[in-house]
Amino acid sequence: MEFVVLVDENDLQIGKMEKLEAHQKGLLHRAFSVLIFNDKGEMLIHQRAADKYHCGGLWTNACCSHPRENESITQAAERRLMEEMGFSVKTYPLKQFIYKASFSNGLIEHEFDHIVTGIYNDTPKPNPEEVMDFKFVALNKLEKDIKENPKKYTPWFRIIVEEHLQNSTIQNT
Repeated sequence: MEFVVLVDENDLQIGKMEKLEAHQKGLLHRAFSVLIFNDKGEMLIHQRAADKYHCGGLWTNACCSHPRENESITQAAERRLMEEMGFSVKTYPLKQFIYKASFSNGLIEHEFDHIVTGIYNDTPKPNPEEVMDFKFVALNKLEKDIKENPKKYTPWFRIIVEEHLQNSTIQNT
């Protein structure tokens, strides 16, 4: 059974709860989103496996998940990169934000999301239970496609690209 860390609006832990229950109740919990870039400045994105508990088949950032209790964000990000995408790199904190999104299956994402970033120039070896497809894409093409086809992308990823990549020092990692 997987647990998530429940937090307040300042990211202070207030408890923990089984992951599915937290998503059914829409309780605020700690999460992370990993942005991976190559040396060309292209972002690694992936298409979520069709049978994921929500957002199956949608495109999103390289990896996203929830840290375990007493696990740092970067430790969790590096662990999940290996589990989902088949590689691990050093990650660095970038920003954080809170978002809430409801899905047609009744689940609610209400997350205090830590954005972390890293550099990777090789070919991922994704876990097929997590990932249907992946690609590196130029940011200007990604931003254009999200504007033209928003329903192809996860809600948190749209927020990251539309609101949190501007003026960020991503390439300085």
